[in-house]
Amino acid sequence: MNKTAIGVWEKRVDEAQAALEHFFWNDEIKMYNIETPCPNGSCNTIFHYWWMAHAVDVLVDGLLRTGEQRYAEKLRIFYEGILERNGGSLPNELYDDMEWMALAWLRAYAATGEMTYKQAALVLWEDIKTGWNDHMGGGIAWQKSQLDYKNTPANAPAAILAARLYLAFKDNSDLAWAKKIYEWQKDNLVDPDTGFVWDGMNRIGDGAIDKEWKFTYCQGVYIGAAVELFRASGEQAYLEDAIRSFDAAVSELTDPVTGVLPDEETGDGGLFKGILIRYAAELAKEEGGARAAQLLLVNAEQLWLNGKADGQALFNHNWTENPGEIVTLSVQLSGVMLLEKMAEQHG
Repeated sequence: MNKTAIGVWEKRVDEAQAALEHFFWNDEIKMYNIETPCPNGSCNTIFHYWWMAHAVDVLVDGLLRTGEQRYAEKLRIFYEGILERNGGSLPNELYDDMEWMALAWLRAYAATGEMTYKQAALVLWEDIKTGWNDHMGGGIAWQKSQLDYKNTPANAPAAILAARLYLAFKDNSDLAWAKKIYEWQKDNLVDPDTGFVWDGMNRIGDGAIDKEWKFTYCQGVYIGAAVELFRASGEQAYLEDAIRSFDAAVSELTDPVTGVLPDEETGDGGLFKGILIRYAAELAKEEGGARAAQLLLVNAEQLWLNGKADGQALFNHNWTENPGEIVTLSVQLSGVMLLEKMAEQHG
């Protein structure tokens, strides 16, 4: 990749970050509005805790890429806003939500050295571990009010978190947790024939696996867990798992002609592609990750050429079409994630 091309992705992601700041940030609540336009904050009828965790991650992306302290300052303000909106502490009822928040603040700690963020991640981790129980042979529950429902969103990110905690602080118990969670996930919610990752099991109490739910999100977090365990343990089998599931995800979910990831609509689904992108980018850094790098490139080019608004770096949930009048925060974050990963990869 030549220097001109490198400059292109830097310029594009700077535009995208600027659009996120201009169109979504709300000083009054010290958080992002959940859509734009949002006159006087009227759109904020729901506290999307886990969206805000991904917004933290996107600020960390910007900080790591540029070193600009405005990102660090925004993280400080944002932390206060999230804490206030969540009643003065970070834990909540959903184990997967807490995992995303812990992952984000752990990265923020690594980027800034701010001990408050480290403590936030560790407090959340202690709560997350209480979600493990013997229903369905183990695994972390999705939420505290439904302890027998186990799914990929509550387990694969927990394995990523545990592995990263081990890499950061070298507590062997964290590595043991990462391996235990990962093994349960692989044994129960990964197709042994293909490596495709299923969503969950026992959602309605019948023990069934939701194999018909085919989400980019689930593929991304399992790939991420496998890559982080490879890094933490050095065991090649984890990397092989990541590559196999990545290939299955591409085969099952991308357009066979264009290679573009599917439209998973707005709301929570708006974040799903961004999650796959984030962890495909981690796979791309490892041996055998060239196809993951290609996926990012194909989708980033499509997003910028066809999936953004005319004259503004606002994005659509369908990366092949211009957005409508309303853009949700979840969708915008996925677009920024993709461009940050392109700038990281080629910068």
